Amino acid sequence: MATLHRGGQFRSMLLLGSWMISVFSASQQSPDQLVRLQLSKAYLDISSNVVHAQGLNGVTYGNPGDVWSYPNSLSCVVVYSDGRYVIEKREERTLGKPKVKSAEGTLNTDDLQNLKQLLDDDALKTVKTPKMPELPSDTQAIREVESLDAQINHQGSQQHFTTVRERVKTGATNSMTATASNGMDTYLDNGTAYKKALNPLMKWFESLDKKSKSSFKDSKPQYCVPMNIG
Repeated sequence: MATLHRGGQFRSMLLLGSWMISVFSASQQSPDQLVRLQLSKAYLDISSNVVHAQGLNGVTYGNPGDVWSYPNSLSCVVVYSDGRYVIEKREERTLGKPKVKSAEGTLNTDDLQNLKQLLDDDALKTVKTPKMPELPSDTQAIREVESLDAQINHQGSQQHFTTVRERVKTGATNSMTATASNGMDTYLDNGTAYKKALNPLMKWFESLDKKSKSSFKDSKPQYCVPMNIG
């Protein structure tokens, strides 16, 4: 297996389409949508010679013709200005056999006000889509890709950002066998600088997810947007 490149063919695989991809298409946006969050994770092993390196523009979401190319899991929440919310989860550990569940509810007045205050935090308002993390020079493969995508409505002004965390295999390459020796996994996270600002929002999402646990029912996919990696 050839060592992967930071630039050129392989780097284009993870550029998120010039980084500012339209994760949530205009057709899914609503004027009364307060916030939308999605956590995505794909389990994969991409090397420099796989077929997906041919002409791939990067990890994208929601484009026409999306395919679920790798085992993946998605979790998303949409909250509207009146407090209504929907949480959707999709697990596809075995390709072709997705399991989708969703739960709906309404935040009470206090919970909705607390969420609005959280979204109005000055530190959170500064979060922007960071530059893609640089791959180590001895990268052999990408194991996993995780992303957080957020769209927040600040009284008509839209804030949209995406952060990505990659688990990559690194190690020396044996030129005779084209395989990595002594390979290790390294984590690359371009959202590290924003962890403190994002932590309250992530905790809120986790809390709402736990509160809604008993309300989840089997459903069809409507809210989470595919992560397309080829």
